[in-house]
Amino acid sequence: MEVYLDNSATTRPSDAVVTAMSAAMTQSWHNPSALYKPAMQAEKLVSAARKACLEAAGAAGHRLIFTSGGTEADNIAIFGHLRRMKKPGKVLILNVEHPAVLACEEEIRRMGHQVCLLLVKRDGVLDLAALDALLDESVHLICVMQVNNESGAIQPLNEVVRLRNEKCPQAAIHVDGVQGFLRVPMDFGKLGIQTYAFSGHKIHACKGVGGLIVNKNHKLNPIVFGGGQEDGYRSGTENVPGIVGLGEAVRTYPKDGAARMMALKRHMWESLQAAVPAAVLNGPALDDAACAPHILNVSLPPVRSQTMLFALEGNGVYVSAGSACASRKQKVSGVLTAMGLSTQMADAALRFSFCPENTAEEIDYAVECIKKHYDMLHKYVRR
Repeated sequence: MEVYLDNSATTRPSDAVVTAMSAAMTQSWHNPSALYKPAMQAEKLVSAARKACLEAAGAAGHRLIFTSGGTEADNIAIFGHLRRMKKPGKVLILNVEHPAVLACEEEIRRMGHQVCLLLVKRDGVLDLAALDALLDESVHLICVMQVNNESGAIQPLNEVVRLRNEKCPQAAIHVDGVQGFLRVPMDFGKLGIQTYAFSGHKIHACKGVGGLIVNKNHKLNPIVFGGGQEDGYRSGTENVPGIVGLGEAVRTYPKDGAARMMALKRHMWESLQAAVPAAVLNGPALDDAACAPHILNVSLPPVRSQTMLFALEGNGVYVSAGSACASRKQKVSGVLTAMGLSTQMADAALRFSFCPENTAEEIDYAVECIKKHYDMLHKYVRR
């Protein structure tokens, strides 16, 4: 059996997405900026995808900039806003953000702004008191992700907006929603944030396409210049097949997807506890409102995650030791250490991430393999 439990790294493009993209490449391959009929049909497909994405995020009436993915969307949101600032100020960034946001810190400082990292608690959720202490009229931007890609912690965005409104209403809020879009609720219009990034390949579309939702009252400076596509916010000929596939992924994502994944997550955690009593949950408790349905992070001390990962691969079970964007660097997770885990516990952590198509039988097989390897490996750990 082959079991893929690394859906937070990427997902398999769905059959509906592949069909839609194939049709776009063979029938609607024209440049959507041209004025003849076939090109206008391509433009209609792009517009339909835009509408589907906006509606799915509760953002009808706001703007959507199509991008190459979450990283570009995050960068447009951050630097597009900061380039409009006439004087230096503070930028607040959650210290467990994805590298697409955290790696912007150095460039933000070069622009003359002060960067302050926001702390999380042991469960990976933002410490609101720490945020409150940093808020004042000098804050230009607050970056808080929707769902952490390693711990599965849902961040308290409503409280972030409330504190911003009370202490520094002029500050913009950017949310990286790459791990949240379609899997946890998002009502962009009611929430009161300025920008929201998402990516196609996390929701069964293809790689190389994503989007940035922008509040209709929020202004950004472009960071990519050219032919003026996407209303001048992101120049470059549109990736029509990718955008069409993204729209199809949004339209066909199962309505009960979150419930399915939460059931799988609960089943896996309960099975792991029984199979490996030493297992430790990293992140919010499963009954906590801050617990995302699709990410389970567990330490299996004293077995190193990399050792277990390779052992499971031999059984056709694919998991990860953290963010795929940093996994090849073979470093202990910065997210888990920020949550207060010891080096040993962080080095023994595995991330299991689900999609709606995973099954209970796959979970049972994965846990069976984990138990078999753990029973052998934990005896031979170097002291």
